[in-house]
Amino acid sequence: MPPTTDLWAAAAPDAWHAALARHDAVIARQDVARLPELDRWYRDELPPAIAGRSPAHLTLPELVRLTEWKMARGVWRAPNLVLVRGNDADAVVATSTDALAKVPHPTAPIAALAKLDGVGPATASAVTAAFAPATYPFFDELVAAQVPDLGKVAWTLGYYARYAAALRGRAEQLGSDWTPVLVERALWAHVGGKTGAVA
Repeated sequence: MPPTTDLWAAAAPDAWHAALARHDAVIARQDVARLPELDRWYRDELPPAIAGRSPAHLTLPELVRLTEWKMARGVWRAPNLVLVRGNDADAVVATSTDALAKVPHPTAPIAALAKLDGVGPATASAVTAAFAPATYPFFDELVAAQVPDLGKVAWTLGYYARYAAALRGRAEQLGSDWTPVLVERALWAHVGGKTGAVA
C-alpha cells in the first residue's frame, strides 16, 4: 500500500520523526533473512570502525558486507557481489583511504570509490554515508523518486550530487538533529522500503 502523504512536502519535523521511528519495523517487514542484522551492523558498527582508523578507510570484508546490506535492502545483483568480492584487499584499503580523504567534496569520494570492481555510485555512497553522514546520504532510488525536480533516477555522479544536495537542504530545514542520512532513512521508511509495506 503506497503512503497516503507526501513526506517531502511536510515542513513539520513531527511527520519526519514518525517516519524515521518506523524504520526498524519497515526493515523487518522486508522479509529478507539477514537484513535486520546487516542494517544494525551498517548503522551501529561500521561508522565507528571506519572513523576509528587513521587514516580512515574500509576493508574488503566490510565492503563485501556493506554491498550485501545494500542489495538486501534493494535489488540483489549476484554478479556485482562477485565483482566486489574479487577486489584486492590492499586496493580496497588504498582506494577507500584516498576517497575518504576527499571528504567533503560533493562527488570526488564517490568517483574514487567507484574505481573498485562492482562499486557504482550507490555502493560508494553507502561508504561515504557511513563515514560522513552530515554530508552524504545513501543513494536510493525509492528515496530519489520522492524528491521533486530530480527527474528519473540516473546512476551518475551528477544526479547523485543533486540528490545529496536536496537531502542536505532538507536536513538543514528540519533542524540540527537531522542529517542527510536520517532524511534518507525517513523517506525510505515512509514508502515502506522495496516491499511498500507501510505501517
